Amino acid sequence: MREYPSLSLARLQKLLRTKQIKVDGKKAETSTRLSAGQEIRLPPLDNEKAVKEEKVLSPKDLDYIRSMVIYKDKDIIILNKPSGLAVQGGTNTTRHIDGLLEGLCFENKEKPKLVHRIDKETSGILVLARNRKAAEILTKGFRDKTIKKTYLALVRGCPDKKEGVIKLPLEKVGEKMTVTNDGQKAITEYKVLDCVGKKFALVQASPLTGRTHQIRAHMEAIGAPIAGDDEYFGKEREHLKNIADKMYLHAYKIDLSVIYGKTMIIKSTLPEYFSEACKFLGLEIKE
Repeated sequence: MREYPSLSLARLQKLLRTKQIKVDGKKAETSTRLSAGQEIRLPPLDNEKAVKEEKVLSPKDLDYIRSMVIYKDKDIIILNKPSGLAVQGGTNTTRHIDGLLEGLCFENKEKPKLVHRIDKETSGILVLARNRKAAEILTKGFRDKTIKKTYLALVRGCPDKKEGVIKLPLEKVGEKMTVTNDGQKAITEYKVLDCVGKKFALVQASPLTGRTHQIRAHMEAIGAPIAGDDEYFGKEREHLKNIADKMYLHAYKIDLSVIYGKTMIIKSTLPEYFSEACKFLGLEIKE
């Protein structure tokens, strides 16, 4: 950030994905950890051009990103991200949280930093760091899983066991995370909060590991795929009737007590479509 202030996180990650950054002559990965004295080679970056292309937020965009803020202090900002908005840019994705961060500077000169991600179609809690020290602490907390995240999911069907721990290794096969014997360790705690017979259930889930699409893949694996999920849906995608045809996975609660040294739990409200679906189906959130 000091050497390349106009280099966005999305652009940096694209450079890493396309193998344009090297550390001591070797192609760097996003997981590469640096040590003092290592030599980093970047391709020529036209900082002046990048600055000129920096998007100035419209009043509408400014109001939009600030309307998501549910908590703010000197170190962090917590958003309640809507479903359908990506966290970062990518192929055919021009509107995303990363591109709206300029609107969350408030009294600071620098933009807040992304320290974790949630899927585009997943709604709910997204934590941002407002300074470098906070970014380091939060990144470590997410990596070490000392920060606990709790999700709410509306699933099709109902797990046979009302609560339990799913321990199924996951591996990326094609575009999906798939349960395989050779996959990475993946553990998810879950509890059924309410159900409508065997048709639908409201489930609370907490990932104890951080695999991509972990909750989605695990719920599919135990026969209770998340309603409206386009990828992890069992044998046939069911287009929902009488309720909004969206994915029903919400990052509901985050426990930052370890970071703050005191009880610090933030909750986010469910999207209206999610609440309406629960109401229509007669499901209640019973923590």
